[in-house]
Amino acid sequence: MAATARHGTARSVFDATRRHFSSQLALVYGMNGSGAIEMSGEGARVRLSDGRSALDFGSYAVTLLGQRHPAVVAAVRRELDTMPVSTRVLGNRATADLAGALAAWTDQGRLTKVWLGLNGCDAVEAALKLARLATGRTRVLAVEGAYHGKSLGALAATWNARYRRSLEPLLGGVTHIAADASAVPGAFEDGDVAAVLVEPVQGEGGVRPLDPGFLRALADAAHRHGAFLIADEIQTGLRRCGPRTVSTDAGLRPDAVLLGKALGGGVQPVSAVVATPELYAPLDADPFAHTTTFSGHPLGAAAGVAALAAVEELAPRGEKLAELFSSGLADLARRHPTLITEVRGRGLLWGLEFATPAVAGDVLTELGRQGLVVSPCLGRPEALRLLPPLVATDEEAEEALAVLDTVCTAVPDEFRPSAPATP
Repeated sequence: MAATARHGTARSVFDATRRHFSSQLALVYGMNGSGAIEMSGEGARVRLSDGRSALDFGSYAVTLLGQRHPAVVAAVRRELDTMPVSTRVLGNRATADLAGALAAWTDQGRLTKVWLGLNGCDAVEAALKLARLATGRTRVLAVEGAYHGKSLGALAATWNARYRRSLEPLLGGVTHIAADASAVPGAFEDGDVAAVLVEPVQGEGGVRPLDPGFLRALADAAHRHGAFLIADEIQTGLRRCGPRTVSTDAGLRPDAVLLGKALGGGVQPVSAVVATPELYAPLDADPFAHTTTFSGHPLGAAAGVAALAAVEELAPRGEKLAELFSSGLADLARRHPTLITEVRGRGLLWGLEFATPAVAGDVLTELGRQGLVVSPCLGRPEALRLLPPLVATDEEAEEALAVLDTVCTAVPDEFRPSAPATP
């Protein structure tokens, strides 16, 4: 494509975004891409309309397998040529295959029931609905700093006031507690808790791994009081943080694990509730108690089965990449102590907390210009997320770390915090 044609394509996209979506969104896209748009992707890279290449270490955790993983693309293509849309009144092989694969993969023999959706909110809504139906109780416990989505039900469990403002009252009976083991006993005193909804690592909340002691206390209290423990692993699961799921690996025995984002292999939207028979009982009794038109759609189901297999195949690669980023980001923080106040995370989910939101914003924009796509944290504007894909090479990992170092070095003086006075 000629340069003028590519430029015209980008301009038309920004014009359409301003007209049909939001002028502010068009501005953000333009800043992040330095006037370019994404055109194609392969592996860990995205090609832009101005001819540049960018490493995709963002995409809000969707591209764990990179762009267009060949096994996932092939599975979807086969299904596209066979049965791309379900009738919804007949059984479907692809849908059944994904349910069976998830039950065997997540916590075999214990989490045996599956509900399928399209995105994280779908999974959260379904799980909360099941918990209330199964217990006859209404109250839900969530954790301060949590992010569970923006649909009205899921939003009630999301902590950030920015998204709740002017929409309340939301789903009644959601209580947020501090991520502290001492806050757990009092939260269950009334005996009316239907579900505990928790992210083992808060992603949008700044990549904050919750204390294992707190998670254990929360899980034990939920089981003891007859409440269902729902682990929101939409961002942390599928070996993003190392194990298949953080909650089962930690021995928390969740009654449901919620999966999404990377479950579709970066090719199709699909999410899942993988649950115990006890939590799932209302749907066992009435399978139409909670449905969506595209639940378990064949293309997404085919992508999910292929993605699970690919994730397992690449698990050793993920361990090596995790070591590279753990040491590389620690070195980065040591080189820029006045800019980077903390590095948090595990596996292939990392958060860089900067001195101020202004610094984080400047770094985010400049990273895009330098060819590295990362994700901001909606609940912590001073933090950026680094989400490397399992398919990244050592050279691409080193390239990303070098770009981060270059951008941090070049942060303008007006964004840099003043050095503390010497006593």
